[in-house]
Amino acid sequence: MENEPDHENVEQSLCAKMSEDELNKSFNLEASLSKFSYIDLDKELEFKNDLIDDKEFDIPQVDTPPTLESILNETDDEDESFVLEDPTLLNIDTIDSHSYDTSSVASSDSGDRTNLKRKKKLPDSFSLHGSVMRHSLLKGISAQIVSAADKVDAGLPTAIAVSSLIAVGTSHGLALIFGKDQNQALRLCLGSTSVGGQYGAISALSINNDCSRLLCGFAKGQITMWDLASGKLLRSITDAHPPGTAILHIKFTDDPTLAICNDSGGSVFELTFKRVMGVRTCESRCLFSGSKGEVCCIEPLHSKPELKDHPITQFSLLAMASLTKILVIGLKPSLKVWMTFPYGRMDPSSVPLLAWHFVAVQNYVNPMLAFCRGDVVHFLLVKRDESGAIHVTKQKHLHLYYDLINFTWINSRTVVLLDSVEKLHVIDRQTQEELETVEISEVQLVYNSSHFKSLATGGNVSQALALVGEKACYQSISSYGGQIFYLGTKSVYVMMLRSWRERVDHLLKQDCLTEALALAWSFHEGKAKAVVGLSGDASKRKAIVADRMVEILFHYADRALKKCPDQGKIQVMEQHFQDTVPVIVDYCLLLQRKDLLFSQMYDKLSENSVAKGVFLECLEPYILSDKLVGITPQVMKDLIVHFQDKKLMENVEALIVHMDITSLDIQQVVLMCWENRLYDAMIYVYNRGMNEFISPMEKLFRVIAPPLNAGRTLTDEQVVMGNKLLVYISCCLAGRAYPLGDIPEDLVPLVKNQVFEFLIRLHSAEASPEEEIYPYIRTLLHFDTREFLNVLALTFEDFKNDKQAVEYQQRIVDILLKVMVENSDFTPSQVGCLFTFLARQLAKPDNTLFVNRTLFDQVLEFLCSPDDDSRHSERQQVLLELLQAGGIVQFEESRLIRMAEKAEFYQICEFMYEREHQYDKIIDCYLRDPLREEEVFNYIHNILSIPGHSAEEKQSVWQKAMDHIEELVSLKPCKAAELVATHFSGHIETVIKKLQNQVLLFKFLRSLLDPREGIHINQELLQISPSITEQFIELLCQFNPTQVIETLQVLECYRLEETIQITQKYQLHEVTAYLLEKKGDIHGAFLIMLERLQSKLREITHQGENTKEDPSLKDVEDTMVETIALCQRNSHNLNQQQREALWFPLLEAMMAPQKLSSSAIPHLHSEALKSLTMQVLNSMAAFIALPSILQRILQDPVYGKGKLGEIQGLILGMLDTFNYEQTLLETTTSLLNQDLHWSLCNLRASVTRGLNPKQDYCSICLQQYKRRQEMADEIIVFSCGHLYHSFCLQNKECTMEIEGQTRWTCYKCSSSNKVGKLSENSSEIKKGRVTPSQVKISPSYHQSKGDPTAKKGTSEPILDPQQIQAFDQLCRLYRGSSRLALLTELSQNRSSESYRPFSGSQSAPAFNSIFQNENFQLQLIPPPVTED
Repeated sequence: MENEPDHENVEQSLCAKMSEDELNKSFNLEASLSKFSYIDLDKELEFKNDLIDDKEFDIPQVDTPPTLESILNETDDEDESFVLEDPTLLNIDTIDSHSYDTSSVASSDSGDRTNLKRKKKLPDSFSLHGSVMRHSLLKGISAQIVSAADKVDAGLPTAIAVSSLIAVGTSHGLALIFGKDQNQALRLCLGSTSVGGQYGAISALSINNDCSRLLCGFAKGQITMWDLASGKLLRSITDAHPPGTAILHIKFTDDPTLAICNDSGGSVFELTFKRVMGVRTCESRCLFSGSKGEVCCIEPLHSKPELKDHPITQFSLLAMASLTKILVIGLKPSLKVWMTFPYGRMDPSSVPLLAWHFVAVQNYVNPMLAFCRGDVVHFLLVKRDESGAIHVTKQKHLHLYYDLINFTWINSRTVVLLDSVEKLHVIDRQTQEELETVEISEVQLVYNSSHFKSLATGGNVSQALALVGEKACYQSISSYGGQIFYLGTKSVYVMMLRSWRERVDHLLKQDCLTEALALAWSFHEGKAKAVVGLSGDASKRKAIVADRMVEILFHYADRALKKCPDQGKIQVMEQHFQDTVPVIVDYCLLLQRKDLLFSQMYDKLSENSVAKGVFLECLEPYILSDKLVGITPQVMKDLIVHFQDKKLMENVEALIVHMDITSLDIQQVVLMCWENRLYDAMIYVYNRGMNEFISPMEKLFRVIAPPLNAGRTLTDEQVVMGNKLLVYISCCLAGRAYPLGDIPEDLVPLVKNQVFEFLIRLHSAEASPEEEIYPYIRTLLHFDTREFLNVLALTFEDFKNDKQAVEYQQRIVDILLKVMVENSDFTPSQVGCLFTFLARQLAKPDNTLFVNRTLFDQVLEFLCSPDDDSRHSERQQVLLELLQAGGIVQFEESRLIRMAEKAEFYQICEFMYEREHQYDKIIDCYLRDPLREEEVFNYIHNILSIPGHSAEEKQSVWQKAMDHIEELVSLKPCKAAELVATHFSGHIETVIKKLQNQVLLFKFLRSLLDPREGIHINQELLQISPSITEQFIELLCQFNPTQVIETLQVLECYRLEETIQITQKYQLHEVTAYLLEKKGDIHGAFLIMLERLQSKLREITHQGENTKEDPSLKDVEDTMVETIALCQRNSHNLNQQQREALWFPLLEAMMAPQKLSSSAIPHLHSEALKSLTMQVLNSMAAFIALPSILQRILQDPVYGKGKLGEIQGLILGMLDTFNYEQTLLETTTSLLNQDLHWSLCNLRASVTRGLNPKQDYCSICLQQYKRRQEMADEIIVFSCGHLYHSFCLQNKECTMEIEGQTRWTCYKCSSSNKVGKLSENSSEIKKGRVTPSQVKISPSYHQSKGDPTAKKGTSEPILDPQQIQAFDQLCRLYRGSSRLALLTELSQNRSSESYRPFSGSQSAPAFNSIFQNENFQLQLIPPPVTED
């Protein structure tokens, strides 16, 4: 186990040291253990009602039931349901041959599952179980087995059987019988080595119920019966089963005259022993033939004497496991099959296992059969119903993560499993929890492989049985009376469950005290598994375990003190005790032994001061969770002192308020609380200890009253005290204890009256003469008016309507008014709180209070007409709260409105107007209120759009908004525009007329018309006339001329002519040019831009030469770039002459300044102008032929007369461009030629490659292609290898017309997803299912994975048409501008018959140049700016 790393070694040493007395004791325990197994059953029956039956049955909870479809689609698993067959006589002659398949390695499983083993693990154990099993070596028997092998040549042990005696069979045919007494003496040695030489090794043993007979089965097939009392041979049976097969199992049934044997041929025989006239005979009957499926495991149901009258015993049930299924048959009264259960898929080398045990389920004791093969154990409960039939129900099965080779019940709740690596696993059956794992490789377990392989008779067994036999150890493990015996090659070991005390003591020996306590507690609570030695009723069991736990706790405490590190840091000691002391406290409290905890344990731990401190701190969580209420006064005193020393006073306070007051020294605690400011604890002690509720209040008032009366600000601590005081008063008045719980019922009225009397006292005790009246109420009002009034309001809610309560309420209200109204030291907010409180109380239907109405008028005057204008918003808010609380009934409304308007309380005005539905007046309130003026838009929108207001109200609000439209626009133009667009869309012109201010009008129209302003207006619904848009454009020209072009690009409805006139009026030339271009007057736009450029150039030319920095050169460049962009945008749509009319004037304009400055002194900007001219030339080259440009330059009179050097730069630049373009063209042509050559090589290789058909028959009609040769039918072969007659393909509609040509599709390849839609044809060509074909010569080819393919027809192929098709295919492969088309264009060899540009229209004339296509990507010069 995890906490016992050296567990096995400890166990082995214990085994080695185990005395003979202990061994003897273990054998003498046998009787009691066998009783235990039945006591267990009784206990199970007794407590069965406490268990959940669903755990026993395989009934999992499901959130949603499975659908029929999901059930039908389930894969086969190990959990196949068993088949309950009709009871039929099981006779050798009448066995159904289909029920029992002959099994072999191949038939029993379709594959090796060892590598696919599921790694399912059992649920993790939540508690430590300690060592559950005790295993011991039987030294006497082990020594004698070794001695017999040496001295009498007995051979190695081969089989074991246990009852009152222990029988061990050997490989030389001897049966050694040992006693189970202290000496383990050899009682008998049955047989001889000479017989062993004849019969072979003993392969199976069985002892009957009364331990009087022994059956021995031999490796060569013989069976002998011995009398265990006398040691005589009673029978020697040689003809009970077919000769030449080993006995695998021999088993007595409960009937001593009936035994079952199972041989290595897989057959099962029933042996009936008779004695007639003194002659002993044996009759054999075949129950199951190995030819129908080999049985390799049998298990008759044995019942103990206590259960001999159980109704199931009369059937003499026998379970058999073949290599494919489980059978349960009844031997009596006649042979009958009761159940078959197939295994499902599993590893063929795994061993089938069977084991019976009687268990208690649902208050009945019935036999349960456990069977497994591999890593799943199935449990089947067998019952007999009233009619006498047997019913088998499947229980919850057990999934493991290892393969089993043995399964043994140790009692009805606990099973012991042995896995294939010789590890024992102890499992609790009901919870499926693994309790312990024990390694038993030291046993050197004997395996029965040689008998399963029948080596003694020549190995005449099936492979499947031999494979199972590799791990078979059926005869090496025997259980009896709660003990399991393991036969090793030189030893015998016994295992049994430890008693509960032994398990606890075992942990104590290993110094695992915490684990021992946890295990003992699980015994105490009845949650432990595999419990032995605890019986009787629950209270007795608990008392026994509790006594043992107390002993362990004392030992634990002693050890904790003893093992405390004496030296070293205090932290180390603290850590030691923090690990140990809480365990003691926990278990003492769990056992409800406070007497033990606070007397002996506390005294013991108090010896060490650190341990004492940790002990006291451990109590804190129990006290806070109310699990520990009463504490002895001494411990309580120590506890408080300890926390005081550690400066943990807050913890002390929390502890005191959870404690029973009787354990406290009240005077000491009150003093300590006051000194340390533990007010909660102090109040608690006064309340609970002395039933005194007023003294704590007086103490707290004395602290917070002086600074409040002096007008000083309270410290944080005083604020906390004040808040506590308010909460305390609230609790007292509500009948709740402070800080938690409730005041006793009989004290509640008394406490309420005391508190009220205290609050309304005229003077405090020990008052000074200067003290004002009602000091307590005054203090609380000054501290927090609102919260104090809330406390009173809650209290008034709880008051019953009796006379005394009414008097108290009226008295407090009168005092509140007297204190607050007659004093000027309260703020408007505080006064307002009081009157809001009063208004709420007066507005209640059952109100009994009286307040003079003139007081409300005084408050109104106080709030509306103050001496100064401070706290305006606070006073308004107070008055608003007062009105909303119901105080409006106390005022005359007209006077209230007048005073509110005078005081500029616009929220009050709004509240009043809303009551009177004067919504139009509320607009004025918003507009006048600087804090809320922007909310007016939402208000107007809500009134006009939300239903519920009358048409007249909406009209008045609409009219008011129209009247104040100028104010609204100046407030927020975008909100005003949104409002107008939503509610005034038909009156936009009226709104514009009302806006006299031009700036306001501009802002309004921009918000309304410009979508970039961010307001959401549907322009389509908003019918705006072009004149309004033009008015906006004119205002834009005035106020923001730089934004005009950007705005025009997003505006929609304006007239071009009128807009052009506006822009000309304001001399915005760029805008005019933009509009002219939009209108289509390209030349007009160009002339304006040219004029701008020339004027800028003139400015540069006439500039003084002194200017170093000149911003106008940047202007020239910007203007020139805009002009070039204009020319480029429109040159595509102009003819040659119109292009020249644009570009040449631009060139001349740029060259003109250079002509003027071509004197001896160069111009300041001549270099810059030359580079700009070069930019113009480069841009021109895309649209005007180079010769034309050169000619124009050379014809120019200035350049014509001058030297070539002046224009040398221009011409050289043009020549560079020409050279670059020529090189680019040659490179491109070369690349395309190489590409074409590579493509044609591949195409030629593909079209001349032969095809290899998969078969010589048509894939549709399945006839050989030669058979129908005379019908002039053509053969079509696809590259996928399928071959067809063309008629067959046509009948299956595998042809389609694409672009006037017949295309074939392979029927088989395309039948899985038939494709006949033309829209999918192109994708099908890519996938390789559609092939082009020439009908005349019937070739067909099929393209697979994108490779061009070839075709073969019955006639000789012609290559030209195929090449044409291949070109077509190539074009399709290279989507976009075909490289062939590019090459054709470049080489000037246009032949539309061979191929045409794929990217162009299919019917386009050949002279349409690919390079003019707008989708063409390969640009040989910098790209022109294309218009969007």
